[in-house]
Amino acid sequence: MSIVTDELRAKADELYHGDAICQEKSKFLLTEKGLPNGLLPMKDMVECGYIKETGFVWLKQKKSTTHKFEKVGRLGSYATEITAYVEKGKIKKLTGVKTKELMVWVSLSDIYLEDGGKITFKSPTGLSRTFPASAFELDGPDGGKVVEEHEDVPEAVEV
Repeated sequence: MSIVTDELRAKADELYHGDAICQEKSKFLLTEKGLPNGLLPMKDMVECGYIKETGFVWLKQKKSTTHKFEKVGRLGSYATEITAYVEKGKIKKLTGVKTKELMVWVSLSDIYLEDGGKITFKSPTGLSRTFPASAFELDGPDGGKVVEEHEDVPEAVEV
């Protein structure tokens, strides 16, 4: 069931449909809030919206995807619908995003910038990891670097 209702859509200050415009607007919003523009590498986006008064944002894609952040060697999983509240340097009450820790997928609830160019990812249980914020910036003059994406990631097996 979708968290984003017609009532929320009606309140949206910004509402877009289609992959190209949603990619552009989501990266712009992250940059505007002082966050790395590669934090939410969505694919085949169908809708995105933003309610400025509350900071509520949603992103929808056709199917869930898994993305590897090469610079930190971490996998992120992105559901078909992602919601959050954004403010300067922070993403709060995040839904639809998980990261792989050891062999377990862990939901993320908060992302925030720290002094010294660091970014911290926090789970609802209070576990957190900090990385260089630059590892989540997209490279290239057009702001887009194609990074390997995975539908199904096999489990690592140590031999």
